[in-house]
Amino acid sequence: MQESRRQWLLDRIFWVALIVKGLDGVLELIGGVLFLVLTPAQISLIVQVLTQHELSEDPDDLIANALVRFAASLDVSATLFGAIYLLLHGAVKVVLVVAVLRDRLWAYPWLIGFLVVFIGYQVYDMIVHFTWGMLALTVFDAFIVVLTVREYRLHRARLRKRCP
Repeated sequence: MQESRRQWLLDRIFWVALIVKGLDGVLELIGGVLFLVLTPAQISLIVQVLTQHELSEDPDDLIANALVRFAASLDVSATLFGAIYLLLHGAVKVVLVVAVLRDRLWAYPWLIGFLVVFIGYQVYDMIVHFTWGMLALTVFDAFIVVLTVREYRLHRARLRKRCP
């Protein structure tokens, strides 16, 4: 009985993690569209408006200051690259998450491969410039890979039992 409860819990955690990953993909799509339609100056102005209150309370706020500096450094080529990256990454993520949630067997290995490639990029990025946020994202992605491998194996085993 304890093993089935553990499996049920892991299944639910997998489902929630996939939903979070899918929502992240939707946010990336929205960000990619915004990068396409807004100029770098407009993005910088929006960031200034959004961080103004926080910086008025704490002028040394690390995150708000980093966002303002990042937005001020954007140019047309950077926003175009960002738009393409976010649109492709978000679209692939959403398609694969939806396919896995619909139990499409082909999507499991694709999701695993996709995440492994991005984990590799994230590790490289952390070697060049470590951030706690990137570490958290990498750990989360690795966790999803482990759960996806587990679910893929269970899914294949169920199919084998149905079709000997």
